[in-house]
Amino acid sequence: MSAPVSTRAPRAPAELLAVAEMGEEAAAHLSPGHTHRAFVQALVGAGLHADAVRLIAHALPRREGVWWAWVTAKRSAGAQPSAKIRASLEATERWITQPTDANRRVAFDRAQEADVGTAAGCAGLAAFLSGESLAPANVQAVPPGEFDAAKAIVGAIMLAVVVQEPEKATEKFEAAIQQGLDVTAKIKLWPAD
Repeated sequence: MSAPVSTRAPRAPAELLAVAEMGEEAAAHLSPGHTHRAFVQALVGAGLHADAVRLIAHALPRREGVWWAWVTAKRSAGAQPSAKIRASLEATERWITQPTDANRRVAFDRAQEADVGTAAGCAGLAAFLSGESLAPANVQAVPPGEFDAAKAIVGAIMLAVVVQEPEKATEKFEAAIQQGLDVTAKIKLWPAD
C-alpha cells in the first residue's frame, strides 16, 4: 500500500470522541489543546485501550483503516488459519491492493463465510463498508453510514486482541495502537506533535 498524504482536514480530538461514541470516561482524559497523539497516549495511559482504538479507527481513511484491521487480524490468525479465515484475509488484502467494487464484494462474501464475528470477518466487512453501496451491484445504490467501516475496523482489532491469549490483551492492544499511530504518521493524517 502506498503512503498517500491525507487530503481532508483531520477532525479535532473532541469531534472524534463524539463520532466514535467513546463516552464520559474517555472524555475525562481529553484536555483542551490535546493533540490527537496526546489524546491517544492519555487514553492508553488510563488503560482505555478500546477507546484509543476507536479514536484511531474513526480518524483513518477507510482503506488505511481496513489495512490496519487486516494486519491485526492476520497476526491474530497465526501461521495456520482455517481455510475460511485465510480466504477472508486474502480477499481483504486483494481489496486493499486493488480497491475495486468487485474485490470489495468478494471480500464481503469471504467475510461472511469466515463469520463476521471473527477478526478476519470484521476486516472483510470493513472493506465492504468502505464502498459506495451496500446494495447489489445491479440496483440503486444504498450508501453505508459514514462510520460503518470504522466500526467494523474496531471490531476486527478488538477480536484480534482478545481471541487468543486474552491475558496478553494489554500488550496486544498497545502493539495494535502503535501500528495505528504509525499509519496516521505515514499518511500525515494529523499535524506533527
